[in-house]
Amino acid sequence: MMEDQQKNATPEQRNVVNFLRAKTGPKIRSGLLNGKRIDYFKGKGAIKALLSPEFAKQKKVPKVTTEEEAVALLHSIIPLAFFLRVIRSAEGSPKTLQINPQQAFTPDGLDYYAWFYEGSQFWTLVGGLGMVLVMLSVVMYPLWPYTLRLGVYYLSMGVLVLLGLFFAMAILRLIFYVITLLVAKPGIWIFPRLFEDVSFMDSWTPLWGWDVPPKKKKASSGKDKSSSSTSDKKGKKKKLVDGGADGSAPGQQQEKYKGATVEEIKDEDE
Repeated sequence: MMEDQQKNATPEQRNVVNFLRAKTGPKIRSGLLNGKRIDYFKGKGAIKALLSPEFAKQKKVPKVTTEEEAVALLHSIIPLAFFLRVIRSAEGSPKTLQINPQQAFTPDGLDYYAWFYEGSQFWTLVGGLGMVLVMLSVVMYPLWPYTLRLGVYYLSMGVLVLLGLFFAMAILRLIFYVITLLVAKPGIWIFPRLFEDVSFMDSWTPLWGWDVPPKKKKASSGKDKSSSSTSDKKGKKKKLVDGGADGSAPGQQQEKYKGATVEEIKDEDE
């Protein structure tokens, strides 16, 4: 039933749906609808996707410049049953979904919509066909022409030789580092960036380098400053509390105190 409705979509509407169903579309969430897992998204994410620069670069799609136009375009796609408005439960993981009887795309974008479309299957078919061809070619290897089998043989031997040379270089590199570590610390690495996360060309430069560990950031300086400031504050507080402990007269500090005093009030009856 839904597939019949989806066939009524225009090429422009189908391009919009394919854009939303791809990685460029809204964030995909997983929920349960009638006991089956299904993908769904939030309306606000679909509106943002249609207003993104990636959608503006698409060809053969309606032009969208405002949120109102995005909402109107999404509302026109709902009758085609590519996605439908659903009600999401507040509890549970994954969330339970139910089809909303009122099908519309709300302008606020706070509602959720479940996907009933898997997207374009072109690359899936191409990948499956490629896997079948690879399996058939391997199985039918004895039937290959002699020149083709000879070429594959030399190619595989070349790959094995390159792998062997790489492992031999890695072992000799380690041996040379251990020798230099004992003779001239901190040791020398041949091709020091060989196993780092860099490009292929950068892995072979420089030719050699000292095994100098990276400098650690001094994080204790801030702690020392804070501890010294707190100790200074404690020292000042101690001086104020001790009063005349430093040799000053305690009476001088008492004179600085200005508080409330009790005065005698004559009784009116006297």
